[in-house]
Amino acid sequence: TETVEEPMDEEEATKEEKEESDDEAAVEEEEEEKKPKTKKESDDPMAYIHFTAEGEVTFKSILFVPTSAPRGLFDEYGSKKSDYIKLYVRRVFITDDFHDMMPKYLNFVKGVVDSDDLPLNVSRETLQQHKLLKVIRKKLVRKTLDMIKKIADEKYNDTFWKEFGTNIKLGVIEDHSNRTRLAKLLRFQSSHHPTDITSLDQYVERMKEKQDKIYFMAGSSRKEAESSPFVERLLKKGYEVIYLTEPVDEYCIQALPEFDGKRFQNVAKEGVKFDESEKTKESREATEKEFEPLLNWMKDKALKDKIEKAVVSQRLTESPCALVASQYGWSGNMERIMKAQAYQTGKDISTNYYASQKKTFEINPRHPLIKDM
Repeated sequence: TETVEEPMDEEEATKEEKEESDDEAAVEEEEEEKKPKTKKESDDPMAYIHFTAEGEVTFKSILFVPTSAPRGLFDEYGSKKSDYIKLYVRRVFITDDFHDMMPKYLNFVKGVVDSDDLPLNVSRETLQQHKLLKVIRKKLVRKTLDMIKKIADEKYNDTFWKEFGTNIKLGVIEDHSNRTRLAKLLRFQSSHHPTDITSLDQYVERMKEKQDKIYFMAGSSRKEAESSPFVERLLKKGYEVIYLTEPVDEYCIQALPEFDGKRFQNVAKEGVKFDESEKTKESREATEKEFEPLLNWMKDKALKDKIEKAVVSQRLTESPCALVASQYGWSGNMERIMKAQAYQTGKDISTNYYASQKKTFEINPRHPLIKDM
């Protein structure tokens, strides 16, 4: 909990600003002395923040984001300590050997913490269990996310996201308490622009009237995602579709129940529906009745025991048919990812369950091949 400051006159404010400036300068000077003097490390940081925290524990800190990701950033991810946060107690260096001064997804952030409230003459192991360290960690995470949020859009999209975008996605998956803040930092490719990335805030701003879901399609590449039969009608009707092209992306979105009150819809799964007039609804129902014999034949004979059901599709415009996963099943992309992970299938009960779930077979009643049947 931070202290709430009372209003002060101009003279007091000037005095306090000078004291804070002196404190910050001292901390920055210490950090400069401790930083490795390689050319890479001597480059200006991408972003930095220095602050004094007060409340349950008082400490000074300076944190910064390097211009590029350290080598081997994800080697043994989470299994080894990060030595990028140096802890001082009363300006005496204590350690940089803590495993949890920062959550593992922020393992690229560097800085110094100096507190007078922590005990000085105790072992490092005892200090690591001190309850005030948890308070410090919570504050460091909040300040780090504030620092990242303030990076200018152009620099963020062109530099930060390329270097540390995967870290932000992992944070969404791992850090429940800061998930909403982290979601605002996410960037993805989308059908809105052929090359630029977009934030979820920007996507929501561009949503069509009465659109209540954020549409996304996952694939091994943008080309695969945007050429999928599942996005045909959405794109034709002018809906924006987010393209997930990294293995971690679908896990990331699954960890987000919603964004700004809008739920996510995987367009490769059941649940894609469009607003329709009464006339359109009557036409759809008539089409479903017309193709009912074919659908029953597919489910009960041609594809018996291979599909859950066969239905007339609302999403296909050019392709004759498609297999659609249930809301709680795996999409084709997720199946591909899981099968690529060695020794998964056949050893994990949940893996077998999701992989063996039957899918829905959707047909396009306007396609010549389906009409001929």
